[in-house]
Amino acid sequence: MSDLAFQRCVHPHCGTTVDLADTAFRCPKCGGLLDVAYDWDRLPVPKSLKHFESKWANRTHPLDFSGVWRFRDLFPFAADDKVMTIGEGQTLCQRADAVAAYCGMKPGTTFLQYEGMNPSGSFKDNGMTAAFTHAATVGARRAACASTGNTSASLAIYCAASQMMRAVIFIGSGKISYGKLSQALEHGALTVQIAGDFDDALRRVQEVSRQLGIYLVNSVNPFRLEGQKSIMFRVLEALRWEVPDWILVPGGNLGNCSAFGKAFIELTELGLIPRPPRIAVINAAGADTLYQLFEKNGVRWNGGRPDDRKIGVYMKYLDDADKRADTLASAIEINRPVNLPKALRALDRCGGVVREVTDGEILDAKAKIGAGGLGCEPASAASVAGLLKLVREGVIDPGERAVCILTGHVLKDPDATVAYHSADPKAFADKLGKRGVRRASFANRAVQVPNDLSEIVKAIELYA
Repeated sequence: MSDLAFQRCVHPHCGTTVDLADTAFRCPKCGGLLDVAYDWDRLPVPKSLKHFESKWANRTHPLDFSGVWRFRDLFPFAADDKVMTIGEGQTLCQRADAVAAYCGMKPGTTFLQYEGMNPSGSFKDNGMTAAFTHAATVGARRAACASTGNTSASLAIYCAASQMMRAVIFIGSGKISYGKLSQALEHGALTVQIAGDFDDALRRVQEVSRQLGIYLVNSVNPFRLEGQKSIMFRVLEALRWEVPDWILVPGGNLGNCSAFGKAFIELTELGLIPRPPRIAVINAAGADTLYQLFEKNGVRWNGGRPDDRKIGVYMKYLDDADKRADTLASAIEINRPVNLPKALRALDRCGGVVREVTDGEILDAKAKIGAGGLGCEPASAASVAGLLKLVREGVIDPGERAVCILTGHVLKDPDATVAYHSADPKAFADKLGKRGVRRASFANRAVQVPNDLSEIVKAIELYA
């Protein structure tokens, strides 16, 4: 592979470089995470982001059609003929005045970046196409992941579409929605369910991948994050290349905020944007490790030397208390985020903040998003719930421009949606009440009427 792209330790004081073809995805010197890095002095760099508008006229070319690969000049690690694409990234960034009003923002300031339009129904396809391309380049025949659902669906669909690899998926017991599990099964993945949660599954899949030489596609894989940078490129594209004031993103394994931070760091250093936006990472209250470390314990990037003692103490507390992540937002139900160092870097370079929101706040925000015309899974709505909280705190001004990332389609977890809107108190209690959700503030319950024409007409005239 070309020496114009390589892997490099994320910690500046280490800076160890690794060949692009290496699949250990850990620094051999310090054990840290790796970035995909580029020798930009020897690579052609666009003079302006408007350069990418020329790709719109070439949509018959599969790489220019892809909402990921049309930006490949900003992550040039693969030759064009090695790219595996299934048309991912055909997403939209929609102005959402109804959501703005709910959050206390002014009209025209709030946008929803909807990633549910990807082939597998979530943002994961942005990263999977890049990781899969790297996997194919190094000759992998099997690819594995631990998943709360969306990663498994994405890996399975790429393996099925390419017929090049077998997908091996690790899930925790009872920790995946049927909407997501059905995708993995339908697309032919080998699904291994272990006793434990996502953190247990991630630990095991890394061990198994090392022992059997299986290509790992979880977001410890830096090529995944290269593809996920494209979400921000599409946001800028939708805003006519103007940088918003805020990006709000749900925080689980912290791959997205890490990728977004890297994108904006690189765009700023390349002179393609004048400044990065601020990033707000929103944890679910039942899986709030980043919030606890960053906001409560003051852990910072600190030039690549975060306080490992504080991090270790908190992780020991999780172990000693056997504290497991617990939230209806299953896609971010993660207590030990693998991308913590990269997330701290993103927060540092993008003036970031972290907040936590309850399941009730998430589901209320989800209902308001749906009433505005876009349906999302619970984890997605954390971004809007976080915007509401930050506006009320006075951190975000109502006149600033904010983009909330909606990570997955509403059909990823229909059970939570139906329970929220259910007229059946038992259905609500069984699904939501045990998670501490006491009311559905914006429930749209079905109206029950006799099988009688006059009664049906009466109900419609009353409620519609």
